[in-house]
Amino acid sequence: MRKPLLSVMALGAITAGAHAQSNVALYGIVDAGVVAERGGAAGNLTKVTSGVGSVSRLGLKGNEDLGGGLSALFVLESGFKVDSGESDVAGALFNRQAFVGLSSRDAGTLTLGRQKTTLYKALAEVGDPFGLGYAGSAKNLFPIGGSNTRTSNTIAYATPQVAGWSGEATYSLGEQPGNQAAGRQYGAAVAYQNGDLNTRLVYNSRNSDNALPGTAPASHDLGRNVLLVANYDFHVVKAFFAYGQDKGYNSAVLPVANAYGDATPPKPTTDSRDLLIGASIPVGARGTVMTSYLHKDDRQWRQDASQYAVGYSYAWSRRTSTYAAYARINNRNGAGYTVGNDGEAGSGNAAFNLGVRHSF
Repeated sequence: MRKPLLSVMALGAITAGAHAQSNVALYGIVDAGVVAERGGAAGNLTKVTSGVGSVSRLGLKGNEDLGGGLSALFVLESGFKVDSGESDVAGALFNRQAFVGLSSRDAGTLTLGRQKTTLYKALAEVGDPFGLGYAGSAKNLFPIGGSNTRTSNTIAYATPQVAGWSGEATYSLGEQPGNQAAGRQYGAAVAYQNGDLNTRLVYNSRNSDNALPGTAPASHDLGRNVLLVANYDFHVVKAFFAYGQDKGYNSAVLPVANAYGDATPPKPTTDSRDLLIGASIPVGARGTVMTSYLHKDDRQWRQDASQYAVGYSYAWSRRTSTYAAYARINNRNGAGYTVGNDGEAGSGNAAFNLGVRHSF
């Protein structure tokens, strides 16, 4: 797996150097840290791991000016583990993103391939002061994971921004013979950005039916998510807000089995509400304090949970930073939510991170 990946990336680097006019760039993030997890069913765990603040990745991206305000673009991005050198998804080369498309200055951007969902981008880019990374990641309680993060076989369209307004829509084909609806997913987002205010409203629909030959057929109701996110920069502090509604099958899947190993495992809810209130505070010229409060309101099983988190990042340069973060989840009525980070779901109800992140 690593040899093909290195070959592809080496070829990309050579291509970028030999044909600079094609605007092909090699980029990536290398992130590793020490993580101490507490409260897990199997006991406490301390480890060196990868992708704590941001999943480690290596990618190629490029564009070509076609004239008249039209350009072609592509992205190929693979995730890997710094602690072991392995791909973070076995058997997948460009598991994070792989798409190609056309972008028009006046008409917007159309792309095809494996891409991020509108739900994931809204929470990561607008709603979460931790950017879905570190111990304080909103993924610990919000329904971000699996196909709610990225989808394959996706058609995506994004409008240009007009007077602060913009929109985006995605449609992911299930590609199951005989049933066009099985496995498909679609999302839409409306965004408004003006000065210090940034807001986004998102809808996501997921069909979890199975119609593949040779498998037992399955039929479920749709999983639906509505998410409103916003942030406002007061300059002395940046305030964050997110509120979500999750309804239907697979609308809010638990990230792991159970943090405490109870005799009766917690059940994924089909009716819940998610709340985030947070802030990022600049400290000096290079430091940033991040903090947030999250709450999961389970309307079906009453397995509620709350998370308290605080973190600190220090930027040594534009590309290199060190960080520390701590978060704790209070689970109720048998809930089993765990404190993870950007790359892992975690094993306990509390975790501390200490690490370094370098981008290029």
